[in-house]
Amino acid sequence: MREYAGYVFDLDGTVYVDERLVPGAGEAIAALRRRGARIVFLSNKPLQPREVYAEKLSRLGVPARPEDVLNSSAVMAHYLSRRAPGATLYVVGEPPLVAELRRAGFTVLDDPSTVRWRVDYVVAAFDRTFDYAKLNHALQAIRRGARFVATNPDRTCPVDEGEVREIPDCAGMIGAIEGVTGTAVEEVVGKPSPLMVEAALGRLGLPASECLLAGDRPETDIVMGRRAGLATALVLSGVTTREGAALLTGEQRPDYILETIAGLLG
Repeated sequence: MREYAGYVFDLDGTVYVDERLVPGAGEAIAALRRRGARIVFLSNKPLQPREVYAEKLSRLGVPARPEDVLNSSAVMAHYLSRRAPGATLYVVGEPPLVAELRRAGFTVLDDPSTVRWRVDYVVAAFDRTFDYAKLNHALQAIRRGARFVATNPDRTCPVDEGEVREIPDCAGMIGAIEGVTGTAVEEVVGKPSPLMVEAALGRLGLPASECLLAGDRPETDIVMGRRAGLATALVLSGVTTREGAALLTGEQRPDYILETIAGLLG
């Protein structure tokens, strides 16, 4: 395997699963850094600010700063800041995403009916508090002209809770809102969106041809990397099995299939 100047690492299922570092991941990242490689970490999860992801990585044995991490919350804030600065939002999501958007200067309504549904954007995200009231708020806002965007397209999120390997992710919230409104989501800013990989390459300061992206999801990680011109490595430490990887074709077929990112050292 050739060496690359920059590496883009997915987090869940690639570097760690819940509170457990993937075997060999810490040593591999340390070795790549000793070679002088630049590294950025990506997450489609909008559940925590970047500072928390950096703290978790450092606690698990992978030293990281907040600026080393990009997640869909940060990319969403940047996306909306360019298109509708200061807009009024209704968010189907958890408090960290709401806080990120408020820090970026947006008005985020807890109950849009109190202002007669004057909402510019409905933002959907991974939300473990999703309920009928939130679905109804999203429906009424979109019916009154709000645009509809989302943080990430993932159907499930990997976890390490005994027999439970995956829990529902943002695709469930998107599907519910699309189902009741008849309106398709306009933009999904997380992987495999080019918005996410553009932000990562900007953080690395390198062209795509000098970078490799490693992740555990062919439909997001690998597709995004290939479309942007990065080399890609699919790891089997997350949601993809070896049998499933063998069947991949087209944009979902990676350059490398590895048990874990430790294989990047050859």
